This record gives sequence, structure tokens and C-alpha cells, in this order.
Amino acid sequence: MAIEWFPGHMAKAKRQIAEVMAKIDIVIEVLDARLPVSSSNPLLEKLRGHKPCIKVLNKSDLADPAVTKSWVAYFDQLAGVKALPIEASKRSTVGQITDLCRRMVPNRGVPGKTLRAMVVGIPNVGKSTLINTLAGRKIARVGDKPAITTCPQQIDLRNGIHLADTPGLLWPDIRNQKSAYRLAATGAIGDAAMDYVDIALYAAEYLMKHYPKPLAARYKFQDAPESASELVDRIGRRRGCLIAGGQLDQQRASELLLRELRAGLIGRVSLESPEDFPEKGEDDS
Repeated sequence: MAIEWFPGHMAKAKRQIAEVMAKIDIVIEVLDARLPVSSSNPLLEKLRGHKPCIKVLNKSDLADPAVTKSWVAYFDQLAGVKALPIEASKRSTVGQITDLCRRMVPNRGVPGKTLRAMVVGIPNVGKSTLINTLAGRKIARVGDKPAITTCPQQIDLRNGIHLADTPGLLWPDIRNQKSAYRLAATGAIGDAAMDYVDIALYAAEYLMKHYPKPLAARYKFQDAPESASELVDRIGRRRGCLIAGGQLDQQRASELLLRELRAGLIGRVSLESPEDFPEKGEDDS
């Protein structure tokens, strides 16, 4: 199944971001720490030019800490870029973002010189949660559905920094299907654009290869399944995802696996690492 997902409002979002970009000092790109490259937007690098950028690796509590550490090193070697793993809802961690903004743009954020930052990211990476935490009050709408932010917002953090929030932005054609499947596995792509069974089989195969021990611990396997389909089957039967005649309800079993993966119940799982992206960012793993 090829995944293609580009809601019409996102074309408008691209124009809005391009317009705002000329007026800001720094970009705060919110990424999913479990898949930082797949959850980024290729167009953003072109749009931001030489403006400094903070790569916020949100949901780091759900990601493999060793892999997250390698991602920080990967991004920090890029010119004008710093990476910061956080949990968007925790004030103690997101406070680091404002400090980093001031260090990267030292001539702004002081009386008479407002530091203007733009927050960007694909749907469902936690932009709104981050903004609310930074502001210390509920400003941006938060939800678990992609693209709940639908128009630009200007937010005064009351500390010399102004934020521009933008709608979720995803490229029009997800040509790298591995990235598309990873996004779907984390819930960043709308349900209407994905086949739960197909995505669950992809996730199952990945977990069997990279996280067999947490998988076995979660579902109490005595012996490892031999295939992704067997894994989904065994999970479904263990959890009672059955229909008449004792047959497996594959849809329910698939939804269960993806739900538990997204919630971190299987363990701290990263779906990609820097080694998956050679020189030009093409995933050939």
C-alpha cells in the first residue's frame, strides 16, 4: 500500500510559513524523537535559508535513549543547528529552549529587541503542547488528531520572545515509503490514509528485528514468532481479538499493537537512527 497524504490546508500552510520566515530570527522545528528525519519537512531547510534552527526532539520519553543521543550528535554537527531532546509537557525541560534561543541569537530577546521565533512541525509531533508549556498558559489547541492547528498564531511569551505557531506541515508526496510507514505507525498520518493491518505488519517486523526483548516481555512470549503476521496473530489471540468461530480479528489485533506502540507500552522504541540515512538522506536500510 502506497501512502500519499497531503490535505489541502497544507498547501496554504507552506505559503504562510514562507511569509512568516522573512520576519523571524530563529526556527524551532518540533520533531518526533522516535523518527526525527521522517517527521521533518524537506522544504523547511530551503525555506529557512541560513536562519538558526533548534531541532526539538519531542516525545523523547518514548524513544530509545541511546538512539536519541546519536541523533543529537548527528544534528549538532550541522551548521546553525542544535538538537534538544524534551518532553513538551514538562516545564523543566522546555525551559531549555528559550535559553538556547538566546544563545543562538545573542543580539535579540533583550529590552527593545524582541526575539522572534517560529515553531514548525508536521501534525501530531506536539507543537501545541510545547507552545502552551512555554507560555505557561493554554493558548494553542491540543489534540491527538493530525493538523488540529489550522491558522497562524502570534504568542508573546512575556520574556522578550515572541512565537509564531503554524499549521502542521507535511510534504505533498511521501516518496520514501519507509518514512511514510514510520509516520503512520506513530499516528502522524490520518487514519483515512492508512491500512491498520499493513502498518501493523510493518511495525511488527521492525520490532522483531530491533526490539525483540521488550516485545517478548510485553506479550509474554516464550519463543519468538517466526514472522510479522504470526506476531500480530499471537498478540491478537492473547488479547482476545477474535470473531465468531475463534478466528482472529486482524483489524482489532493490528489496532491494538499500534496503540500500544504509540503509547510506549512496549518500551522505549526508536523507529530510525542516523545510520538509516546515508549521505544524501536516502533510506536504503
